Amino acid sequence: MSAVERMNKDRNIHIVIPCYNEEDRLPFGTLLELLHSEPGLRLTIADDGSTDGTRDLAQRMHEALPDRILVHGLVHNMGKAEAVRQGMLKTLEHWPDAEYIGYFDADMATPISEAFLMRQRTEPREPMIILGSRVDLLGTTDIQRSPYRHYFGRVFATMVSMQLGIPVYDTQCGAKLIRADHVRKLFDEPFLTRWLFDVELLWRCMALVGRNGMREHVAEVPLVRWHEQGGSKVRVTDAIKVPFGLWRVAKHYRGRVRK
Repeated sequence: MSAVERMNKDRNIHIVIPCYNEEDRLPFGTLLELLHSEPGLRLTIADDGSTDGTRDLAQRMHEALPDRILVHGLVHNMGKAEAVRQGMLKTLEHWPDAEYIGYFDADMATPISEAFLMRQRTEPREPMIILGSRVDLLGTTDIQRSPYRHYFGRVFATMVSMQLGIPVYDTQCGAKLIRADHVRKLFDEPFLTRWLFDVELLWRCMALVGRNGMREHVAEVPLVRWHEQGGSKVRVTDAIKVPFGLWRVAKHYRGRVRK
């Protein structure tokens, strides 16, 4: 494979954007502009049963670039985990030539252009999962989030790392890339929870490659830019349920992990 062919293959990245009532935040113009500048990019808008104009907006985007934008609508609101899961599978089915298929939040806290930087930072490796990580490094990254979210994230990451038995800095950042040939293995089965599915994804990976294989098959990459946006769908009551949710997930998957 020539260097040019290799570059084109590496840039063949498809992104799922899960949406629930995101009519006011989904950046129509910005996304179309990005698609015009990145010929290897495809987008899937996974509408999670929105009750506003999100579905109509997604359909207009599809009509503007029908070969580059796919719309998948869930029949009713089923939660972000299911929207991402169905979106990933539909993207693989529609564009089987993808190298990586990822998912990014609709609020664009992480610009989709970061997907290409995440992939470049892991070359020449081809990890099964690439995690975007919000690490504020002086003079290198531009990470803007509230102190509450930062410190809650550190506590959460510590709990997850202890349960998984591996060091993970940031599981909940809404920027992930999955190698396409592993999408079906990781997303065929519905997730147990609506909001902790990123953690479940790591458990599923560990069930495939074993705990010792995680450093080889999973890569965390510091994002260059992440700006916190308002309008989060996560409620305080969801945060209160986190310890029980993590325990439930760990109990379900622990027996599957290869020794």
